[in-house]
Amino acid sequence: MAETWEVKEKLKPRGLDGISDQQIDYHFDFHYKGYVTKLNEIWSKLPDVDLSKANQNYSDLREMKLEETFNYDGSMLHEYYFESLTKDHTEIPASVKEQIEKDFGSYEKFVALFKATGTAFRGWAHLIFDLNYGKLRIVGADIHSAGAIWNAIMILPLDVYEHAYYTDYGAKRAPYLDAFMKNVNWKVVEKRLEKAKKLYEVFKE
Repeated sequence: MAETWEVKEKLKPRGLDGISDQQIDYHFDFHYKGYVTKLNEIWSKLPDVDLSKANQNYSDLREMKLEETFNYDGSMLHEYYFESLTKDHTEIPASVKEQIEKDFGSYEKFVALFKATGTAFRGWAHLIFDLNYGKLRIVGADIHSAGAIWNAIMILPLDVYEHAYYTDYGAKRAPYLDAFMKNVNWKVVEKRLEKAKKLYEVFKE
């Protein structure tokens, strides 16, 4: 039986400050679920693909594997994204703030670079923990399956595709970036960072 990815309805946030429920519904139900649906379709067809016709210019296997990565990352990144948002206005834990200040100089410099990266890229801005060097970095991606650093752990993804804000702000991305930062669930960020730092201790040995 083919592997399947389950949609995680419990991750859909509600009552955010500056990001409407209508925007979230559109984003969650059409885009996130769309990636999951296509990923499951690919997984259902992969076992029967003709491997003897694999070719780097074009083949069914090549196209399926390319789109598998795109839809897998689209599914995973959106789950991280929705989980990262909360209406509860959580404070930044001391451990997270300390790491941010260590790696970016100050919280204000981090926010400025994070939002600027969200402005400069077409798809995503990511706060990641680099297991190669044991530090936080901000990377940008034009599509789900590009712009990553190997051996890095996702800490905070920022979706800057138009579908993430167009219902609320039209073509204006800047107010959406402000709204996103107001709704970050810092408790979730703290949990991810703690896990990443533990992994780094093992990874660097």
